[in-house]
Amino acid sequence: MAYTPLGVMTPANPLALGSFYFVHESIRNASIYDWQARKFRSLSGREVYKGNINSIPFKHKEKYPQDFFPNFRWSRKGFLRTRWSICDSIFDLVNIHLFHDASNLIAVETWPSAYSNYRHRALEHTLKRISEDKHEKVPHFIFGDFNFRLDTQSVVKSLCATAKEERIGNDGQIKRLVYKEEGSENGKVVLTLEKKVFDHFNQEVFINDFKWLHQFDKEPKRFADRLQELDITFPPSYPFSEDVREGRQYMKTRCPAWCDRILLSQSARDLIQRGDEYSPVYHVMGSNVCMGDHKPIYLYFRLVPDTARYLSRSRTHPNGFSTAPLIIRETSV
Repeated sequence: MAYTPLGVMTPANPLALGSFYFVHESIRNASIYDWQARKFRSLSGREVYKGNINSIPFKHKEKYPQDFFPNFRWSRKGFLRTRWSICDSIFDLVNIHLFHDASNLIAVETWPSAYSNYRHRALEHTLKRISEDKHEKVPHFIFGDFNFRLDTQSVVKSLCATAKEERIGNDGQIKRLVYKEEGSENGKVVLTLEKKVFDHFNQEVFINDFKWLHQFDKEPKRFADRLQELDITFPPSYPFSEDVREGRQYMKTRCPAWCDRILLSQSARDLIQRGDEYSPVYHVMGSNVCMGDHKPIYLYFRLVPDTARYLSRSRTHPNGFSTAPLIIRETSV
C-alpha cells in the first residue's frame, strides 16, 4: 500500500507548499485524519490531490495574513498540516514556509532583525492555531523552510574582527559594505555585503568549520519552551550553488544558515525510540551533489507506539506493539 496525498499552490489561495506521504504496505494500522468529519480514515491504494485542494478534508492549510510581511505586496507563505495514526500513535505533520531575508543590509543592522521578527510572529501564529483549535491536541512535527537566519550582525563582527568597514552609497543610502583587512599591503577584502550579496573570501568557515556558527543560530531558541530539535551535525542548508558542478559551494548571496529544519513538540520527541539499535538520524541529503539552493533535511527514527491507545483498541488493531520506522523530510516548493 502506498498512499500519496499531494498539496500544491492553487490560483485561488496560493500557498507555496507541497507534501508527499508514503506509507509502506507492511504498516497495516495506518490512517489519516479527516478534519471536517473529525475522525480518521484508513488508508488504501494511492491517492493524489492537486490543483485546487481547498475542499479536500485531509489537510488543514492556511496562508499567513498579508500584514505579517508588510514590505511585500503578496506572499505564498503559510503551513499545511496533516494528522496521522500510525501503530496507534497519533501525531501532526506540519509543513511550513516562513518569510525570507529580503536585504542583507537590513539584516546586518540589528538583532533580532525585522525579518526575524516577521518569522517569529508567523511561527507563533502557527503554534497558536495548532494549540487552540477544536481538535484534539496531539504531538506535532513542524518541518520545512523556516528561513531561520543567523544573527548576521554578530557573524559579520566575528568574521571581520580585524577588518575595517567601508560604507559605499549615495544620497544617504548605503549600497555596499566592504570589510578590508587592516595592516595588509593591498587591503585584502574579507567580506562584501550588498542587498543580495554576501561574499566572504573563505567558504571553508561555513562548510567544514561550521560548528562556530551554532552560537549565532538564535531564532529557534526563541521557541525553546515549546519546540525542540535534535543536534545539528551538518553545515548550513542554504544558500547552495545551483550549478550542478558545485554541490558543496554556497552562492555568494546570503550568509549561510540552517533555514531548513525539523522541530518537535516535547510530546513528539517522546515518540522517538532511543537506544543503540534505534538511534535517530537527523541529517542533510545530497551533501556532495547539487540539490538546488536548499539541501533537503531528514529525520529518520523508529516510532514508539502509544501503548495506552493500543490497549483500548486492541480488538480493532490486531498487529500488537510492532513499531514502525518513520522518515520525515523537509520539503518546500
